Amino acid sequence: MLSSIADRVSRVVQRYLPDAFVIAVLLTLFVFIAGFVMNPQEPITLFKSFGDGFWVYLAFTMQMVLLLLTGMVLAAVPVVKRGLESIASLANTPAKAYVLTFVVSALAYYINWGLAVVVGAIFVREVGKRNQQAHFPLLVAAAYSPTVLYTAGLSSSIGLTVATKDHFLADVMGIIPTSQTIFHPSTLIIFAVLFITMPIVICLMAPKNNIKPYQVKEVTSKSEATLQKADTPALKLEQTPILGIVTGAVGLIYVINEFINGKDLDLNIINLLFLSLGLIMHRSLGNYGNAFKEAVGSTSPIILQFPFYAGIIAMLTSSGLGQAIIDAMASVANKETFDVFTYWSAGIVNILAPSGGGQWALQGPLQVPAGVKLGVDPATIAMAVGWGDAWTNLIQPFWALPILSIVGLHIRHIMGYCFLLAIWVGAVTTILLFFLY
Repeated sequence: MLSSIADRVSRVVQRYLPDAFVIAVLLTLFVFIAGFVMNPQEPITLFKSFGDGFWVYLAFTMQMVLLLLTGMVLAAVPVVKRGLESIASLANTPAKAYVLTFVVSALAYYINWGLAVVVGAIFVREVGKRNQQAHFPLLVAAAYSPTVLYTAGLSSSIGLTVATKDHFLADVMGIIPTSQTIFHPSTLIIFAVLFITMPIVICLMAPKNNIKPYQVKEVTSKSEATLQKADTPALKLEQTPILGIVTGAVGLIYVINEFINGKDLDLNIINLLFLSLGLIMHRSLGNYGNAFKEAVGSTSPIILQFPFYAGIIAMLTSSGLGQAIIDAMASVANKETFDVFTYWSAGIVNILAPSGGGQWALQGPLQVPAGVKLGVDPATIAMAVGWGDAWTNLIQPFWALPILSIVGLHIRHIMGYCFLLAIWVGAVTTILLFFLY
């Protein structure tokens, strides 16, 4: 029955869901109109906040672009490809393909969400190539859906923020160790329940007919075929392995030194690590440059759309719309239901402002004081916001753009399955939050 429902929902979504860029523009107009209705006397404030906020994500956009490109180029190295192929070969049935893709991606998300963006996308391509009986859009949904688990992982933006000395809400909630957030038994239980049940739901959604196998063009390095014979000093510099290996070694030494000195695994470290390993394994600068050029086209949706969401977040803050959503939820909550309403409000806000750190900066100062007045544990408030933020990532195109860019699918191909998963995740997490938090 679930397979039939999933097929119908998927067909409806593919018919009516517009392109992710259109969605970003429509959300921009919606927030602007809603903000104008709330503050009709100050429309210029919305224009200014959108224009100022439009450029806030430039550094983050470049980080994501480099993350995808360096990851894809690293995956084109023969030894890395063989490793991925070896693991992917275990998925010799459709059910194994869906489960293995979910598990590999989920483990990567637990370690680091930035790492998972590349690992999940590259792995799903390898599985799709080897299992033509698996429905590729559902495979991609299986690789993307563990995004709901990242808030309980080692790179949880909110969990790590509130554990940091002198964080911006320290005066209100104090310093909260990770033992009370991401490593708390309640958080681990929610993580385990979703980790076990989500792949089951994915398998139950698998279509029986109209299977669409992997048909995406693989990104590979054609450098050996395209580089000319090194018969000039210039070409010898391009093709010598010395420059690539030495340059990669410099970056690798920096990364190792940062880890030795206690540096956290962030986007900058991952990017430099991928870049350094790619240079070493591709050996020559010419090889690496060619592989990089072949991969670069897939990043265009990110470059185009991320600035629009930065503008949306700025308008959401300046217009008071974000605060209105949060206040409406908090006003009907009591001590027992506050975390549940916090979860729901975070899910709504995340659709408009899809950024864990940005959402905590918007929602934390409003949610925490209200919860503290009711006697709610600040640690559970923080995690409720985190779970809500991760929950609606399933139906927000923003975080799906990287994996879709790599595999070459459209948002409408996977959103029907993600929508049904969002219903399951929302229901299960709501129940667990009520009884555990």
